[in-house]
Amino acid sequence: MKILIKDATIINDGLNFKGSVLVNGEMIETIYPSVLPKDLPIDTFKVIDAEGLYLIPGVIDDQVHFREPGLTHKGEIATESAAAVAGGVTSYMEMPNTNPQSLTQEFLEEKYKRASEVSRANYSFYMGASNNNLYEVLKTDPAKVCGIKVFMGASTGNMLVDDEKVLTEIFRNAPTLIATHCEDEKTIQDNLKIADGRYGENIPISRHAHIRSDEACYRSSSKAVGLAAKYGARLHVLHLSTAKEMALFSEGKIKDKKITAEVCVHHLWFDECDYIKHGTLIKWNPSVKTYKDRDALWNALLADKLDVIATDHAPHTLGEKNNPYLKAPSGGPLVQHSLVAMLEKSHHGFISLEKVVEKMCHAPAQIFNIEKRGYIKQDYYADLVLVNPNKKWKVSKDNILYKCGWSPFEGTEFSHQVVTTLVNGEVVYEHGNINNEVRGKRLLFER
Repeated sequence: MKILIKDATIINDGLNFKGSVLVNGEMIETIYPSVLPKDLPIDTFKVIDAEGLYLIPGVIDDQVHFREPGLTHKGEIATESAAAVAGGVTSYMEMPNTNPQSLTQEFLEEKYKRASEVSRANYSFYMGASNNNLYEVLKTDPAKVCGIKVFMGASTGNMLVDDEKVLTEIFRNAPTLIATHCEDEKTIQDNLKIADGRYGENIPISRHAHIRSDEACYRSSSKAVGLAAKYGARLHVLHLSTAKEMALFSEGKIKDKKITAEVCVHHLWFDECDYIKHGTLIKWNPSVKTYKDRDALWNALLADKLDVIATDHAPHTLGEKNNPYLKAPSGGPLVQHSLVAMLEKSHHGFISLEKVVEKMCHAPAQIFNIEKRGYIKQDYYADLVLVNPNKKWKVSKDNILYKCGWSPFEGTEFSHQVVTTLVNGEVVYEHGNINNEVRGKRLLFER
């Protein structure tokens, strides 16, 4: 049965208009920008009355950690993808630092197989780079894999790529997009030694932004940008967090860039003053820094220096997070609340609705050349989200779907609520309920 989403406020491709969308199977068949044709056989369709609701393309999150395999006490593909669709995220790209790590093509394909069995959303997985797997990295198929992940700073496990010859070969010969985590390890260790000398084992969480400092970020990201410029590589720099780094990136349209940039929700929402309230729950790498850094990120986002808003969703248990600074892991769950958090910022005048959709839906599709996703267009996959813009609700343990069971937004009241999510034309989430029969598809790339 075809699905007619009727009388929605459609926000898509810079436009905001009243209309309806007809879904046929996996695809969008027709977009009606005004009144419906009188001869349309509505009685043969499943009709979703979207009066008063926003209809947007599904969010594409280009950076998540769903913890499977090996770290499934924190999260699983099944649980985290369910949380994703509940938050309007219909496609995700997952990182390689699981256990074991995605350092061979064979193991990478095992993750794709697992996702095909349990993922509620569409999926892709990065090929991981290390100092010792260059041959495997260069075999990556650009049409079937979102990109190559290079940790130019410490990561979970032994994935720091600090061999200059290996870095050069990756940037010179990578068959597809390179995505980098940029923090300079030597700078971090030097800063940590100073903090240790002052505080010993009792380093306060407030020092996190000084240990994983703006200089640590800039040294690494400037190196990545320099290598990409030298060798003509397609570079995407992840989770930028400092005002200083913004000088490395240019304003303009994505189609005119070979070097693009991402900012994460937590770096737009929090600043170092929030460590007082949230403590290690907002310990991320790169760190949440000053309000001046946060404001600079907002300015760069609105000026199109920063191209994508993502999450770096990285759940840990509360038991793990509720440790002293040195023992508490970095990362937190965000994928269920990223869209509503950014819509809240729109509600308060920080960013337009059209810009939110551009940065969370259109831009990832453009940057990664994703096939037929990221827009509400005829003959595109029907990855669609309905949002009620006038439904206040509060984040609580009762409505958190992450396996870890907590959120840094717990207690926060949002003014927008995701009502319905479709993945490939199927209703996977509706009014608080997950359809556990729906499975996402592997993302493909037009490269």
